[in-house]
Amino acid sequence: MSNPATKPGQPASHSNFIRQRIEADLASGRVKAVKTRFPPEPNGYLHLGHAKSILLNFGLAREYGGSCNLRFDDTNPEKEEQEYVDSIIDSVKWLVPEFDGKALFASDYFDFMYQCAEYLVSSGNAYVDSQSADDMKRNRGDFTHPGLDSPFRSRSPEENLSLLREMRDGKHADGAHVLRAKISMTSPNINMRDPALYRIKRATHHRTGDKWCIYPMYTYAHPIEDAVEGITHSLCTLEFEDQRPFYDWLLNKLADGGLLQHPLPQQIEFARLQSTHVMLSKRLLIKLVEDKVVDGWDDPRMPTIAGARRRGYTPEGFRRFAERIGVSKENSWIDYSVFEDCMRQHMDEVAPRRFAVLDPLKLVIENYPEGQEEMMEAPNHPKKPEMGKRTMPFSRELWIEREDYQETPEPKYFRLFPGNKVRLRFGYVIECLGYDKATDTVRAKYLPETKSGTPGADSVKVKGNIHWVSVKHAHDAGIRLYDRLFKGEKPQGQDDLNADSLRTIRAQLEPGIGTAAAGVIQFERHGYFVPDGSGFNRTVTLRDAWQ
Repeated sequence: MSNPATKPGQPASHSNFIRQRIEADLASGRVKAVKTRFPPEPNGYLHLGHAKSILLNFGLAREYGGSCNLRFDDTNPEKEEQEYVDSIIDSVKWLVPEFDGKALFASDYFDFMYQCAEYLVSSGNAYVDSQSADDMKRNRGDFTHPGLDSPFRSRSPEENLSLLREMRDGKHADGAHVLRAKISMTSPNINMRDPALYRIKRATHHRTGDKWCIYPMYTYAHPIEDAVEGITHSLCTLEFEDQRPFYDWLLNKLADGGLLQHPLPQQIEFARLQSTHVMLSKRLLIKLVEDKVVDGWDDPRMPTIAGARRRGYTPEGFRRFAERIGVSKENSWIDYSVFEDCMRQHMDEVAPRRFAVLDPLKLVIENYPEGQEEMMEAPNHPKKPEMGKRTMPFSRELWIEREDYQETPEPKYFRLFPGNKVRLRFGYVIECLGYDKATDTVRAKYLPETKSGTPGADSVKVKGNIHWVSVKHAHDAGIRLYDRLFKGEKPQGQDDLNADSLRTIRAQLEPGIGTAAAGVIQFERHGYFVPDGSGFNRTVTLRDAWQ
């Protein structure tokens, strides 16, 4: 989020409830400097929802002269991989220019977390529960029935401490015991009914190896990580709102024991990103990859940051999107067209223009001398003269779009049909003579005095203006026309897949594009494209075709 904090004279739209909380904390002296964090779990690639959180956390830290940590919540070793760690770091660096690539890990604090667990046991605030998983679930109760105390809840601190150490030392089987906080089994908030803190799990961790056979639960580890790092404002999505009482309970208990120092972090919740035509469930995204519905996590149709990069989306477009949708306390759906429009806006400003014929039809200018060539001059960007001009070779045989010729024109059709005149963009006016079915060729003659940029350019008035590429000089390239992966507004799974999410064609491009292309390009009339391997990916069309 790059908007500055609200100050006198600034519009109220620059503010939101998170900024207001931060400004109040700074004004009161509760915090001296703002510190936020982005805490992904390394069990998959980041998606569009994560991008919103990244830009929010890093953006707020930047605005208020603070700092933001990238910290991995790697407390579940069975699902975590170094590949995911590397991809997440790469994605954050791409989105946030000031990020230095350094990351912290929950596993950095495993020793301290265990020390905190022993303190909670010794102070009577935690106990080892030996119920089966089924009994524990049954005795937890539900929203209409209070929970029941575990028969092991009355164990003495000494007995609990001994059992906890045995769990740590590998003397018990997976699932035999669980360390739980001792709060209240009758709390109306189910999350406060003696939540689990540690479980036995014999699994090799991607960083600590086999040092541990007990691992902290996320809800236990996360508040401690925040406090150790001095996080001032812990921003979470709304599903963690019911966890906030435990977050505060745990931190206050540990501060009472002298293990943590004030000021303690404050958890603040905001609405997660929900976009139409997109699935952001990590479980469902993993299934798409494993079932080979898509070509990996970075398939340009995937709603991952890695996929977005290959698609040609830009960090600036992401930032515009985050600013436009803002942050809210209420869940709502954002139409995917808003995201695409933010990308178009940025690309329109920066993308150089080029000619590309995606459905080629040959045009022969019969009165243009055979073997003759000349260079036509065209701006790289019609609204930005500072981007300069380019030259394009012109010759007797050209490629044009097939849709630019109709034998019998429909009403208000101003392009090529027998007897009609059009301008070849940045070139000559031509008159259509007809179509040769045997050679699949449109025939025309040119008007030599009408060359663009010359005094006679406006001597013949025409309504049609079409683009072209010289046959002799064209660069043949593969084009991948990407569209939305899901056709349904609120997709639930693979039944909602869009069968037309990818179409591959061969196209004829303006010479020079194939070797000199770097970054996003606007193929005039067609949309924005980006080089990828030996071909080009369509990033987004010029207009929203889904409305």
